Amino acid sequence: MGFTIAIAGATGNVGREMLDILAERGFPVDTIVPLASRRSVGQEVSFGDKTLKVQALENYDFSTTDICLMSAGGSVSKEWAPRIGAAGCVVIDNSSAFRYDPDVPLIVPEVNADAIEGFTKKNIIANPNCSTAQLVVALKPLHDAATIKRVVVATYQSVSGAGKEGMDELFAQTRAVYVADPVEAKKFTKRIAFNVIPHIDAFMEDGSTKEEWKVMAETKKMLDPKIKVTCTAVRVPVFIGHSEAVNIEFENEITADQAREILREAPGCLVVDKHEDGGYTTPYESAGEDATYISRIREDQTVDNGLNMWVVSDNLRKGAALNTVQIAEILVNRGLITPKRQAA
Repeated sequence: MGFTIAIAGATGNVGREMLDILAERGFPVDTIVPLASRRSVGQEVSFGDKTLKVQALENYDFSTTDICLMSAGGSVSKEWAPRIGAAGCVVIDNSSAFRYDPDVPLIVPEVNADAIEGFTKKNIIANPNCSTAQLVVALKPLHDAATIKRVVVATYQSVSGAGKEGMDELFAQTRAVYVADPVEAKKFTKRIAFNVIPHIDAFMEDGSTKEEWKVMAETKKMLDPKIKVTCTAVRVPVFIGHSEAVNIEFENEITADQAREILREAPGCLVVDKHEDGGYTTPYESAGEDATYISRIREDQTVDNGLNMWVVSDNLRKGAALNTVQIAEILVNRGLITPKRQAA
């Protein structure tokens, strides 16, 4: 007996990745339904060796569907997630629409899987921001070992975090540079080709951007509200894979060697940390991989009990689609949901 799964936003980068990961991981699916806006109806997407036609989200009846994996943007989620949840279908939402709702669990399975039990309040579970997801996977085992006081993080985020339009803009601008055509900035506020932009999402009153605030607020909600977090989020000319330079201050003593051993044993983490040329991971190597890679682990001599490290992950996978599927797996493996209808 398998589940009926809907994918809202199935034609986008993350939606397609969700379909691939469900197939790769052998999720117990009987029926899978790709959904998108009316203009995408009839488009084809792949699920394993099957080709599926996209249906309209607004016309779909969720009453016989078990789980909806949602990656259609915040405004769509705000409108549709409560309706879908009310129809008895559990929504796992990839947008920021419900992350800060106290009645909606915000989940990274390696970090706070037990919090998932609260999903019954609204039948909605939130997936964190892509840069937060990989960060907390790396922080959780270290926090358990030595108690984190403060985190300072600078993110180096790929253009795929801004969707297909972001990837297309980097490609088009790079080509324009090489053939001496005018470089047009449409999706991003400045040229992204051969450049970096210290601006992701809208500016807030204190001068931070919404992206930087998300990292702070989500880390506190999932890991520990007492941790102080500050972030600078930067867009870089990389197609896939977010990187982070992370400085951590602990309550208790912890050495780089101890941190390395802890992280080697931690779920979801892969340590690549050799003090030699190329002995670290870059976003290029992380693309298409599930792990959160951790490199450049070293002690910070400027503070007591401080460490620096470099954290890299595929933002479309662990930062979005993979984490969403892992949440669905927890629901199934813990028996928190059962299929609404028997397999045909």
